[in-house]
Amino acid sequence: MELLNPRNDFLFKRIFGSEENRDVLLAFLNRTFAEAGKPPLSEIILLNPYTEKDSPRDKQSILDIRARTTEGEIINVEMQLFNKYDTEKRTLFYWSKQYSGQLQEGQAYSRLKRCVTINILNYAFLPNDLYHSVFHLREDRTGIELIDDIEVHFLELPKLDEQAVSIEEGGLVNWLLFLKGTDQSKWEVLTMNEPVLKKAMDTLEFLSQDLEARRQYEDRQKYLHDEASMYEAAERAAIRARAEGEAKGKAEGKAEGEAEAKKEVARKLLALDVNPSVIAEASGLSEEEIRALKPLQ
Repeated sequence: MELLNPRNDFLFKRIFGSEENRDVLLAFLNRTFAEAGKPPLSEIILLNPYTEKDSPRDKQSILDIRARTTEGEIINVEMQLFNKYDTEKRTLFYWSKQYSGQLQEGQAYSRLKRCVTINILNYAFLPNDLYHSVFHLREDRTGIELIDDIEVHFLELPKLDEQAVSIEEGGLVNWLLFLKGTDQSKWEVLTMNEPVLKKAMDTLEFLSQDLEARRQYEDRQKYLHDEASMYEAAERAAIRARAEGEAKGKAEGKAEGEAEAKKEVARKLLALDVNPSVIAEASGLSEEEIRALKPLQ
Protein backbone atom coordinates (compact mmCIF):
# COMPACT_ATOMS: atom_id res chain seq x y z
CA MET A 1 0.00 0.00 0.00
CA GLU A 2 1.34 3.42 -0.97
CA LEU A 3 1.16 5.87 1.90
CA LEU A 4 -0.22 9.34 1.33
CA ASN A 5 2.01 12.35 1.90
CA PRO A 6 1.50 13.67 5.48
CA ARG A 7 2.87 17.06 4.32
CA ASN A 8 -0.32 17.67 2.34
CA ASP A 9 -2.03 20.27 4.56
CA PHE A 10 -5.42 18.54 4.30
CA LEU A 11 -3.92 15.27 5.51
CA PHE A 12 -1.74 17.02 8.11
CA LYS A 13 -4.81 18.60 9.68
CA ARG A 14 -6.64 15.28 9.78
CA ILE A 15 -3.69 13.68 11.58
CA PHE A 16 -2.83 16.50 13.99
CA GLY A 17 -5.92 18.71 14.09
CA SER A 18 -8.81 16.40 14.91
CA GLU A 19 -10.35 16.08 18.37
CA GLU A 20 -9.58 12.35 18.56
CA ASN A 21 -5.90 13.11 17.86
CA ARG A 22 -5.54 16.06 20.23
CA ASP A 23 -2.97 14.04 22.19
CA VAL A 24 -0.92 13.72 18.99
CA LEU A 25 -0.84 17.49 18.54
CA LEU A 26 -0.01 18.01 22.23
CA ALA A 27 2.94 15.60 22.05
CA PHE A 28 4.24 17.28 18.89
CA LEU A 29 3.94 20.76 20.42
CA ASN A 30 5.69 19.72 23.61
CA ARG A 31 8.62 18.30 21.64
CA THR A 32 8.80 21.54 19.64
CA PHE A 33 8.74 23.71 22.77
CA ALA A 34 11.17 21.46 24.66
CA GLU A 35 13.76 21.94 21.92
CA ALA A 36 13.24 25.71 22.28
CA GLY A 37 13.73 25.53 26.06
CA LYS A 38 10.06 26.10 26.90
CA PRO A 39 8.05 24.26 29.59
CA PRO A 40 5.62 21.56 28.44
CA LEU A 41 1.90 22.12 28.03
CA SER A 42 -0.52 20.08 30.10
CA GLU A 43 -3.57 20.57 27.90
CA ILE A 44 -4.73 22.30 24.74
CA ILE A 45 -8.10 23.26 23.30
CA LEU A 46 -8.54 23.01 19.53
CA LEU A 47 -10.06 26.22 18.19
CA ASN A 48 -10.67 24.92 14.66
CA PRO A 49 -10.74 21.11 14.82
CA TYR A 50 -10.96 19.18 11.56
CA THR A 51 -14.49 18.73 10.28
CA GLU A 52 -16.02 17.73 6.98
CA LYS A 53 -16.30 21.45 6.23
CA ASP A 54 -12.52 21.55 5.75
CA SER A 55 -13.04 20.79 2.09
CA PRO A 56 -9.86 20.31 0.03
CA ARG A 57 -11.78 21.81 -2.89
CA ASP A 58 -12.16 25.17 -1.13
CA LYS A 59 -9.39 27.17 -2.76
CA GLN A 60 -9.66 29.94 -0.17
CA SER A 61 -9.21 27.65 2.82
CA ILE A 62 -6.08 27.71 4.92
CA LEU A 63 -5.93 24.30 6.55
CA ASP A 64 -3.96 25.39 9.60
CA ILE A 65 -4.38 24.23 13.19
CA ARG A 66 -5.23 26.70 15.94
CA ALA A 67 -5.16 25.79 19.61
CA ARG A 68 -5.38 27.55 22.96
CA THR A 69 -3.46 26.61 26.09
CA THR A 70 -4.97 26.57 29.57
CA GLU A 71 -3.25 29.94 30.14
CA GLY A 72 -5.05 31.42 27.13
CA GLU A 73 -2.05 31.53 24.79
CA ILE A 74 -2.80 30.87 21.12
CA ILE A 75 -0.78 28.48 18.99
CA ASN A 76 -1.03 28.34 15.21
CA VAL A 77 0.51 25.46 13.25
CA GLU A 78 0.67 25.49 9.47
CA MET A 79 2.13 23.01 7.03
CA GLN A 80 3.48 24.61 3.84
CA LEU A 81 4.15 22.07 1.13
CA PHE A 82 5.28 24.62 -1.48
CA ASN A 83 6.99 27.98 -1.30
CA LYS A 84 4.41 30.75 -1.73
CA TYR A 85 7.14 33.39 -1.39
CA ASP A 86 7.10 36.35 1.03
CA THR A 87 7.03 33.72 3.78
CA GLU A 88 8.20 36.11 6.49
CA LYS A 89 5.61 38.79 5.64
CA ARG A 90 2.86 36.22 5.32
CA THR A 91 3.83 34.79 8.71
CA LEU A 92 3.73 38.16 10.45
CA PHE A 93 0.45 39.05 8.77
CA TYR A 94 -1.30 35.93 10.08
CA TRP A 95 0.40 36.25 13.47
CA SER A 96 -0.89 39.83 13.78
CA LYS A 97 -4.42 38.70 12.93
CA GLN A 98 -4.27 36.07 15.65
CA TYR A 99 -2.91 38.56 18.15
CA SER A 100 -5.23 41.49 17.44
CA GLY A 101 -8.22 39.18 17.01
CA GLN A 102 -8.19 38.40 20.74
CA LEU A 103 -9.63 41.80 21.68
CA GLN A 104 -13.20 42.97 21.43
CA GLU A 105 -13.86 46.68 20.96
CA GLY A 106 -13.18 48.62 24.15
CA GLN A 107 -11.15 45.87 25.87
CA ALA A 108 -7.78 46.65 27.46
CA TYR A 109 -4.52 45.68 25.79
CA SER A 110 -3.54 43.84 28.96
CA ARG A 111 -5.93 41.06 27.95
CA LEU A 112 -3.74 40.14 24.98
CA LYS A 113 -2.08 36.73 25.37
CA ARG A 114 1.05 35.35 23.77
CA CYS A 115 0.68 34.02 20.23
CA VAL A 116 2.98 31.34 18.83
CA THR A 117 3.27 30.54 15.13
CA ILE A 118 4.81 27.27 14.00
CA ASN A 119 5.52 26.98 10.27
CA ILE A 120 6.52 23.54 9.02
CA LEU A 121 8.17 24.12 5.65
CA ASN A 122 8.77 21.57 2.94
CA TYR A 123 11.39 23.91 1.48
CA ALA A 124 14.55 25.66 2.69
CA PHE A 125 13.84 29.23 3.72
CA LEU A 126 16.32 30.80 6.13
CA PRO A 127 20.02 31.35 5.30
CA ASN A 128 21.27 28.94 7.97
CA ASP A 129 21.74 25.20 8.45
CA LEU A 130 19.23 24.86 11.32
CA TYR A 131 16.13 22.77 10.79
CA HIS A 132 14.48 24.51 13.76
CA SER A 133 14.72 28.30 14.12
CA VAL A 134 12.89 30.34 16.76
CA PHE A 135 12.34 34.11 16.67
CA HIS A 136 11.37 36.59 19.40
CA LEU A 137 11.29 40.38 19.73
CA ARG A 138 14.59 41.43 21.34
CA GLU A 139 16.90 44.45 21.52
CA ASP A 140 19.75 44.06 19.04
CA ARG A 141 22.79 44.68 21.26
CA THR A 142 21.73 43.55 24.74
CA GLY A 143 19.32 40.77 23.82
CA ILE A 144 16.73 42.19 26.21
CA GLU A 145 13.30 40.88 25.30
CA LEU A 146 10.74 43.60 24.73
CA ILE A 147 7.79 41.27 25.27
CA ASP A 148 7.27 37.51 25.14
CA ASP A 149 4.01 37.77 23.21
CA ILE A 150 5.53 36.96 19.82
CA GLU A 151 7.20 33.64 19.08
CA VAL A 152 7.72 32.26 15.59
CA HIS A 153 9.11 28.81 14.77
CA PHE A 154 10.32 27.64 11.37
CA LEU A 155 10.77 23.89 10.98
CA GLU A 156 12.52 23.33 7.64
CA LEU A 157 12.25 19.68 6.64
CA PRO A 158 14.87 19.73 3.82
CA LYS A 159 17.54 20.71 6.36
CA LEU A 160 16.93 17.61 8.44
CA ASP A 161 19.85 15.30 7.69
CA GLU A 162 18.88 11.75 8.67
CA GLN A 163 22.54 10.77 8.81
CA ALA A 164 23.41 13.50 11.32
CA VAL A 165 20.60 13.07 13.86
CA SER A 166 19.99 10.48 16.55
CA ILE A 167 16.50 9.01 16.28
CA GLU A 168 17.00 6.58 19.14
CA GLU A 169 16.78 9.41 21.68
CA GLY A 170 13.37 10.55 20.49
CA GLY A 171 12.28 14.16 20.45
CA LEU A 172 11.16 16.59 17.74
CA VAL A 173 13.49 15.06 15.15
CA ASN A 174 11.46 11.84 15.10
CA TRP A 175 8.23 13.71 14.44
CA LEU A 176 9.83 15.67 11.62
CA LEU A 177 11.33 12.54 10.06
CA PHE A 178 7.84 11.03 10.02
CA LEU A 179 6.52 14.13 8.26
CA LYS A 180 9.45 14.19 5.86
CA GLY A 181 8.51 10.70 4.74
CA THR A 182 11.11 8.44 6.32
CA ASP A 183 10.87 4.84 5.10
CA GLN A 184 8.36 2.71 7.03
CA SER A 185 11.14 0.30 7.96
CA LYS A 186 12.39 2.97 10.39
CA TRP A 187 9.02 3.69 11.99
CA GLU A 188 9.53 1.27 14.87
CA VAL A 189 12.76 3.02 15.84
CA LEU A 190 11.08 6.42 15.59
CA THR A 191 8.31 5.41 17.98
CA MET A 192 10.59 3.69 20.50
CA ASN A 193 10.87 6.88 22.59
CA GLU A 194 7.88 8.62 21.01
CA PRO A 195 4.91 6.32 21.69
CA VAL A 196 2.28 8.91 20.70
CA LEU A 197 3.91 9.15 17.27
CA LYS A 198 2.60 5.62 16.67
CA LYS A 199 -0.94 7.03 16.73
CA ALA A 200 -0.03 9.54 14.02
CA MET A 201 1.41 6.72 11.92
CA ASP A 202 -1.68 4.56 12.43
CA THR A 203 -3.87 7.50 11.35
CA LEU A 204 -1.79 7.98 8.20
CA GLU A 205 -2.06 4.27 7.35
CA PHE A 206 -5.83 4.30 7.93
CA LEU A 207 -6.38 7.38 5.77
CA SER A 208 -4.15 5.94 3.05
CA GLN A 209 -6.53 2.97 2.78
CA ASP A 210 -9.71 5.05 2.89
CA LEU A 211 -11.03 5.67 -0.64
CA GLU A 212 -12.83 8.91 0.20
CA ALA A 213 -9.81 10.27 2.09
CA ARG A 214 -7.58 9.42 -0.88
CA ARG A 215 -9.95 11.18 -3.28
CA GLN A 216 -10.02 14.32 -1.11
CA TYR A 217 -6.25 14.11 -0.73
CA GLU A 218 -5.80 13.98 -4.53
CA ASP A 219 -8.12 16.99 -4.93
CA ARG A 220 -6.05 19.01 -2.47
CA GLN A 221 -2.75 17.81 -3.92
CA LYS A 222 -3.81 18.93 -7.39
CA TYR A 223 -4.82 22.35 -6.08
CA LEU A 224 -1.53 22.73 -4.17
CA HIS A 225 0.47 21.83 -7.29
CA ASP A 226 -1.54 24.29 -9.41
CA GLU A 227 -1.09 26.99 -6.79
CA ALA A 228 2.66 26.34 -6.59
CA SER A 229 2.93 26.59 -10.38
CA MET A 230 1.05 29.89 -10.27
CA TYR A 231 3.37 31.33 -7.62
CA GLU A 232 6.46 30.14 -9.49
CA ALA A 233 5.21 31.67 -12.74
CA ALA A 234 4.46 34.94 -10.94
CA GLU A 235 7.91 34.95 -9.35
CA ARG A 236 9.61 34.30 -12.70
CA ALA A 237 7.56 37.08 -14.29
CA ALA A 238 8.53 39.45 -11.48
CA ILE A 239 12.23 38.58 -11.86
CA ARG A 240 12.01 39.08 -15.61
CA ALA A 241 10.19 42.41 -15.17
CA ARG A 242 12.83 43.61 -12.69
CA ALA A 243 15.63 42.63 -15.06
CA GLU A 244 13.95 44.37 -17.98
CA GLY A 245 13.31 47.42 -15.83
CA GLU A 246 16.95 47.56 -14.73
CA ALA A 247 18.15 47.18 -18.34
CA LYS A 248 15.76 49.89 -19.48
CA GLY A 249 16.87 52.12 -16.62
CA LYS A 250 20.52 51.64 -17.53
CA ALA A 251 19.78 52.31 -21.19
CA GLU A 252 17.78 55.41 -20.34
CA GLY A 253 20.48 56.51 -17.94
CA LYS A 254 23.13 56.11 -20.62
CA ALA A 255 21.02 58.02 -23.13
CA GLU A 256 20.37 60.82 -20.64
CA GLY A 257 24.08 61.01 -19.88
CA GLU A 258 24.98 61.25 -23.55
CA ALA A 259 22.36 63.96 -24.14
CA GLU A 260 23.67 66.00 -21.21
CA ALA A 261 27.24 65.67 -22.50
CA LYS A 262 26.15 66.99 -25.90
CA LYS A 263 24.46 69.97 -24.25
CA GLU A 264 27.58 70.73 -22.23
CA VAL A 265 29.69 70.77 -25.40
CA ALA A 266 27.14 73.05 -27.05
CA ARG A 267 27.19 75.48 -24.10
CA LYS A 268 30.97 75.79 -24.26
CA LEU A 269 30.91 76.43 -28.01
CA LEU A 270 28.15 79.01 -27.60
CA ALA A 271 30.32 80.80 -25.04
CA LEU A 272 32.98 81.06 -27.75
CA ASP A 273 30.43 82.58 -30.19
CA VAL A 274 30.56 79.61 -32.52
CA ASN A 275 27.80 79.63 -35.11
CA PRO A 276 24.82 77.42 -34.07
CA SER A 277 24.90 75.58 -37.40
CA VAL A 278 28.49 74.58 -36.73
CA ILE A 279 27.63 73.52 -33.18
CA ALA A 280 24.76 71.44 -34.52
CA GLU A 281 27.20 69.71 -36.87
CA ALA A 282 29.63 68.99 -34.02
CA SER A 283 27.21 68.02 -31.26
CA GLY A 284 24.38 66.28 -33.06
CA LEU A 285 21.85 68.65 -31.48
CA SER A 286 19.36 70.57 -33.56
CA GLU A 287 19.80 74.32 -33.97
CA GLU A 288 16.54 74.80 -32.06
CA GLU A 289 17.92 72.83 -29.11
CA ILE A 290 21.12 74.83 -29.25
CA ARG A 291 19.27 78.20 -29.27
CA ALA A 292 17.34 77.00 -26.18
CA LEU A 293 20.69 76.59 -24.40
CA LYS A 294 21.79 80.12 -25.18
CA PRO A 295 21.63 82.26 -22.02
CA LEU A 296 19.19 85.15 -22.05
CA GLN A 297 20.84 88.56 -22.60
